[in-house]
Amino acid sequence: MAARSLRRFGTVLSLGGAPRRGSLYFRGSPCVFSTAAQQRSTGDECGPEDPRDEPKHPLSDCALEHKAIKLEEQVRDLTERYRKALADSENVRRRTQKFVEDAKLFGIQSFCRDLVEVADILEKTAESAAEEAEPSNPNPTLKKIYEGLSLIEAKLQSVFAKHGLQKMNPVGGKYDPYDHEIVCHVPAEGMQPGTIALVTQDGYKLHGRTIRHALVGVAVESQE
Repeated sequence: MAARSLRRFGTVLSLGGAPRRGSLYFRGSPCVFSTAAQQRSTGDECGPEDPRDEPKHPLSDCALEHKAIKLEEQVRDLTERYRKALADSENVRRRTQKFVEDAKLFGIQSFCRDLVEVADILEKTAESAAEEAEPSNPNPTLKKIYEGLSLIEAKLQSVFAKHGLQKMNPVGGKYDPYDHEIVCHVPAEGMQPGTIALVTQDGYKLHGRTIRHALVGVAVESQE
């Protein structure tokens, strides 16, 4: 009975045609069974496409032009800032260089102010020795002292000139408030009013900068 039933089932299968893809076999006899995995696979193949695979819309010409304009503005702004920063750094470099050069030139300014006072004392001493060592006074010692002081004074002025320190010679020149200080007025005898007639204390300049004003007397018109 069981053998007859199996032969009938085989006949039905042979009439149904060749087994389809995905069918199962039972002891050489094809048995058609549709699997759920195959159905899901078929459903996935027929499903909607992934939205990420859709092509992106390119930016419009107007948007690209607007973006290009903004980038150009940023470039101009950054370029201007760079130029200003470069100019500021150059100004700082120049000021620093000028400060260093002035420090080298005028670092001895306070020392020179003290040293010119020694030169004043030496000059007055030499003048006094010259008055005592006149031809009427045959004292050889005073004469040698005067000669020694004169040599020292000349050497000191040479050292001053070597380091940029120079004595002013304003007699006969115009009064300059940046270089001179008026201490008296004298009658203008053969001189133009406003010119310097005498100097009571020498003035000095260090590399062209006045470090001590000359004390002068200015000529004025005499009032009769």
